[in-house]
Amino acid sequence: MEFEDQSMVDAPPNGTGSTHYPSTLDNDDGQAPPAGGINGAVEGGERPPSPVGFFKMARRGRLPTGCCYDDRMKLHANADFGPTPHHPEDPRRIEEIMKMFKKAGLVYTGPNSDLQLMLSEDPGKYMWRIEAREATKQEICTVHTPGHYDWVENLSHMSTKDLRALSMTLDQGRASLYVGGMSYEAALLSAGGCIETCKNVVAGHVQNAFAVIRPPGHHAEYDSAMGFCLFNNVPIGAKVCQNEYPEVCRKVLILDWDVHHGNGVQNIFYDDPNVLYISLHVYANGDFYPGKPDNNMIPDGDLDKVGHGPGKGKNVNIPWPSQGMGDGEYLAAFQKIVMPIAQEFNPDLVIISAGFDAADGDELGGCFVTPPCYAHMTHMLMSLAGGKVAVCLEGGYNLEAISHSALAVAKTLMGDALPRMEIPPISKEAARVLMKVQAVQAPYWECMRPGIIDMQQLGKGVSRLHDAVRGYQRQVLTEKHNMVSLYIQREALFKSYENQVLITPGIQSMRKVLFIIHDAPALLAMPDLIDNTIDGFNSFIADGVSAYVDWAHEQGFGVIDANIPHYITHPEDVEAFQPRPSERSLQQQIQELVCFIWDNYLQLWDVEDLFLLGVGDAYLGVKVLLTNRECKDRISGVVNFVTGNLRPVKSETDPDLSTWYKNNSLVFVAADHACWSDEELSKKVLKKRFGRVQKSGETGLHRMMEAHAAEVQTWISGRLSRDDTGHTTEDDR
Repeated sequence: MEFEDQSMVDAPPNGTGSTHYPSTLDNDDGQAPPAGGINGAVEGGERPPSPVGFFKMARRGRLPTGCCYDDRMKLHANADFGPTPHHPEDPRRIEEIMKMFKKAGLVYTGPNSDLQLMLSEDPGKYMWRIEAREATKQEICTVHTPGHYDWVENLSHMSTKDLRALSMTLDQGRASLYVGGMSYEAALLSAGGCIETCKNVVAGHVQNAFAVIRPPGHHAEYDSAMGFCLFNNVPIGAKVCQNEYPEVCRKVLILDWDVHHGNGVQNIFYDDPNVLYISLHVYANGDFYPGKPDNNMIPDGDLDKVGHGPGKGKNVNIPWPSQGMGDGEYLAAFQKIVMPIAQEFNPDLVIISAGFDAADGDELGGCFVTPPCYAHMTHMLMSLAGGKVAVCLEGGYNLEAISHSALAVAKTLMGDALPRMEIPPISKEAARVLMKVQAVQAPYWECMRPGIIDMQQLGKGVSRLHDAVRGYQRQVLTEKHNMVSLYIQREALFKSYENQVLITPGIQSMRKVLFIIHDAPALLAMPDLIDNTIDGFNSFIADGVSAYVDWAHEQGFGVIDANIPHYITHPEDVEAFQPRPSERSLQQQIQELVCFIWDNYLQLWDVEDLFLLGVGDAYLGVKVLLTNRECKDRISGVVNFVTGNLRPVKSETDPDLSTWYKNNSLVFVAADHACWSDEELSKKVLKKRFGRVQKSGETGLHRMMEAHAAEVQTWISGRLSRDDTGHTTEDDR
């Protein structure tokens, strides 16, 4: 492949030196020869050998990987130069990538005399050159306005003084752009390089290709430049291919893994049903570049921006909530969202807007995607469109990170074995984003629908299952023990806890009381493996609390059963899925409830033996009651079952509280709890502020409560007063 780094001073007229093959080859095997612009894999200025090897390879069904590069694209430089370091969009970006390709042996650098033999033995050993050319005004105006083209062209006629002043103005805020005296020419080459790369892939002259081009393009809007971008290269290439190859290139997938959202690509194709744009980017609630447009009618990079009109569903944003994402998050996004939707779309051409600023080491992106991850993502995309993949460089500003990442992609395109990699776990925040993206895209893609419920289509007469389960529990406890609802006179809590707190009738005169603060029962279901439906007879409720309520009544206890739902149902609910509240939010809710029950009921009753039983996340209620009310002297004992965070009980106003808690508690912690996996943590939880912690041999609240029921019952019974009738005696009165 002839990778001739053109002189930055004596660059020949664009388009000269293209290879034209003899017409006698046209009928060699019924295939047209490669378009002008594909050369053999040579380094240097000599004429490449005959393309016989190319056609032999094509007949065997093997095509090479193309590469587009032109040294003249480095001429785009900041006119506002000075003693400060280079702008992040450094001209050396493309040069470093090409150096890496050559160093790795992807580009032939030896004498032409040896090349013919090498090509006959292994035609795909080296990348084949796709020559860059200047894009025409007509091509650029397939996506840009003539006015925008003229604005960029005018840069070449401006004085250095005016260019420096313009750069100072533009290189701030959302525009974030610099310009120079050769920016127009470089931008034409960048767009033209993208066009030729895509056309050669679509025409079947190469199997796939990598366009090492700059300036980048995906931020450029149809009528303006921004974000280091002048012309939007990838949409131009996609449109030209659709126009020139309508029979074989109707549907195009543009996959953008640049760390910044490709606002320009999105907006150009926002109502186009034949272009699927998928972007993985840091969004950070709109605070990460390019952020939110000044005009709120223009869509941003949030996940709810799905396209408009006939293009609905053809815009898929995967907006990471923060920087710091890595291999786990990106591969999960590909497996759960990108590939299922892409396979259903079934494109004729895949174009990767390959920004490498999410790469590990890029300070601007702040993410941790490794070269092996880029290789695996590329390989997955190569399974689409018959392998017709065009990779076009976008961002990426760490020279080492961008060159190593690009190398991994290029090797994958050329058929190298994928590097082995360990996939780290995905963050909870990223997992929630992927789940929300699935829900938003479900109306438009069959593959996104399993497990997704559209509340608006369900109509009336629908209730959340946890409300139905609590209604069932209330019915059972009423039938068995005549339990009734406890009135909660709090504006925020009354409706929410109408049936959540149940009590034994006449409890105010009972001497023994068990106050249970527990999570809602666990719901388990076995969906049908064929259609993912869930039947009631294949669903189960795991309620470990009911056995304790039964035992307490048998022993003459009065019971306060406080069910703490993780979500309070609202009549105006429109979203089927509701995330669990944060621990802080849950604690605030529980604190208001347990303190109300203490202030208005428990502290007023003449209870001699009061026991607290905390189950699951709701055991926070035990902690907040002990730390917010002076109640420990009225409590005979505390039992907790913990599967989540283990929280200390301590008070600045009561220095004896932690000691009391240690001496008067049983705290069962699940066998798989994180505290048992670390020796230091195992020692830490034995401190008195965590109570008398015991490692359970079971996991899951239901199994833990069942396994330790006899132990808890014996422990509580051993701490009771002598008279166990449950009522206040005459002497006590």
